[in-house]
Amino acid sequence: MSTTTTTQKKTFGKSTREVPHHSQKAKKWYPAEDEVTPKKVRKTIRASTPRSTLTPGAVLILLAGRFRGKRVILLKNLPQGVLLVTGPFKINGVPLRRVNARYVIATSQKVDIAGIEQKKLDEISGDKYFTADKAEKKKGEEAFFQQGEKPEKKKPSSSRAADQKAVDKALLSTIKKTPVLASYLASSFSLRKGDRPHEMVW
Repeated sequence: MSTTTTTQKKTFGKSTREVPHHSQKAKKWYPAEDEVTPKKVRKTIRASTPRSTLTPGAVLILLAGRFRGKRVILLKNLPQGVLLVTGPFKINGVPLRRVNARYVIATSQKVDIAGIEQKKLDEISGDKYFTADKAEKKKGEEAFFQQGEKPEKKKPSSSRAADQKAVDKALLSTIKKTPVLASYLASSFSLRKGDRPHEMVW
């Protein structure tokens, strides 16, 4: 902070002399902490390249989340390292959902997904499809008298249930052609004492 200094004549008794006068007075107080100005950082979204093993139709093992340990079928690679997968729901209870590509293990087993319409997959993979509807908050007396009651269970929308059935129908017809594949998808993955994951052939 720069200040400009000028001289001003003042009389002290019988003598007069020039006294420096500051045009800008110093602050009487200073902040206790240093004021930090936020740095401007340019965030660039980099296109993620999926692993060579993550191809549509591959059977994956989920390593995190609600369905960890379950085997699922990869339907489509989405931007920013996200995968669209399904159980199918009728076999192991895993619905259509998006998962992070970092938390899956790709196996050598593959399922033919040619029976699923590409247009249907494009509709399902959109962001709006997976955004949950915000429940309206109850206000006033109604909210007060319903405090002790159990919250109602969320039910899937009819359109989402129809999409799940359409995708599962195409997959189930293919899965039935391969023996033991249905039971393989229904079983959960786990490690036992002495197992060495780095030496396993997936």
